[in-house]
Amino acid sequence: MSAFRLHSVSGGGNNPTLYQQPLCEREFGVRAALLMSAGVPFGGSSSSSNSMNTSNGNSLNNSGNDINMRRGQVLEVRPYVIAKNFNNFVIDDRRVDAPLPDPLTISSSRMKQCKPFVIAGFQLGLITPEVEEVLKEYAQVFVIKDQCVTLVDTLNTYDSRTKAVAAVLKDMRSQDKFLTLRGWRDEFFEVRINTGKPSIMRMERAATCIFGIRQFGVDINGFVNHPEKGLCIWLQKRSDNKQRWPGMWDNMVSGGLSVGFSVSETAQKEANEEASIPEDMVKDLELVKTISIFFESERGLSPNTEFIHDLELPLNFIPRNQDGEVSEFQLLTAREALDMVLSPKFKTTSCPVALDFLIRRGVLTDEMEPELERVKQLLQIPLLDFYRKLDE
Repeated sequence: MSAFRLHSVSGGGNNPTLYQQPLCEREFGVRAALLMSAGVPFGGSSSSSNSMNTSNGNSLNNSGNDINMRRGQVLEVRPYVIAKNFNNFVIDDRRVDAPLPDPLTISSSRMKQCKPFVIAGFQLGLITPEVEEVLKEYAQVFVIKDQCVTLVDTLNTYDSRTKAVAAVLKDMRSQDKFLTLRGWRDEFFEVRINTGKPSIMRMERAATCIFGIRQFGVDINGFVNHPEKGLCIWLQKRSDNKQRWPGMWDNMVSGGLSVGFSVSETAQKEANEEASIPEDMVKDLELVKTISIFFESERGLSPNTEFIHDLELPLNFIPRNQDGEVSEFQLLTAREALDMVLSPKFKTTSCPVALDFLIRRGVLTDEMEPELERVKQLLQIPLLDFYRKLDE
C-alpha cells in the first residue's frame, strides 16, 4: 500500500492535490501489528482506534486488546512487527513470520521507485515518483535526470539554495500541494548527511519529508526508581493542537534538531520547554546512543536519527509543560509503559526510543518477543549507506 496518492479535490479546479485523503500515520502501528502478528497481510483501515483509559498513571485498559504481560508468554502485539512498521519504507513484508533482509540495507520495492536527491556531490534525500511530478513544475530550480534529482547549476551556495527552495515551498504551500505543508512551523532544519558534516542548505521543517531529507532529533527517557513499584517511566500526551500525532502518547521529552542548536543544546532546551526540568537535574543527562529508522506516511518520508538520553529523576519531581505542546504527563510502571508503547495510542515513530529503553532495562525480554535480536537490528537502520558523499 503506497502512502503517496493523488486525489482530486471537489470544487478545486483541474489541479490534483497530494494527500487530500491521507493514510493515517497510526495505521502503521498496533492495529497493523495485531493483524500481521497473526500472519494476516495489512492493507490499511480507517476504523477508529481502541480507547485507552488511564487512572493516576497506574492502570491501562486496551479495550479488549489486552496484552499478556506475564513472563514466559509471547506478547499478543509483537514488538517485532511494530519495529517493521516504523521501518515500513525499507521493509516490504511486515508480517511476523517474514524474515528480514540479510544484510539489512535501505532497499525495498518502494525505494526502487524513487530517485536520489543530490546536491553538491552529497546524496541528501529521496524523491518519490509522485513528488517528482510536482517538481517538474519548478524547472527553474530542480533538474530531473534519469538517475537522480538535483538543483540547477547556478544554485551553488548555501544561501542561494536555501532562498530558491524556500520560494518553491512557499508556492507549493499556497497551492496546497502537500498535506505536510499545512503544518508549516517557520522552524528550519539543516540539510546534511550527518550532524558532523557540513550543511548544504536549510529547509522548513515541515517540508523535509517531501524530499526524504534525513532528520535528527533528541529524546529523553525520564525514569524513576520507585522504592515500591521499581522502575517507573514518565510519558507525555501530545497536545490535540499538534500538527502531527495530536493527542497521542509519547516519550517524556523529544524535539527536532533545529538550525543553530547542537544535540546537547537541543536536549537542554526541550527539557526545559516540554517538562520544566531544572538545570541542576539536566546536568545529569546521559547521552546513551543513537537509533535510526525509515518511516513513510501520508506526509512523506522520514529517515530519522534520534539521539537518546536517559535521565533519572527524583521521586518528588513532577514535569510541567511550558510550550503548550503537551496536554499531560503520566508516571507508569515499566510494565504499564510497555503496555502503552504497544497500544494504538502511542506515536509510531516514538516507539523505537521507548522499545530501546525497555530492552536495555530488561523489561522487554526474548521470552516476550522471540525475535528480540531482530527488533534491535531494526533500531539501527544503516542510513549512512545512502546518505553520504558520493565519492566516499
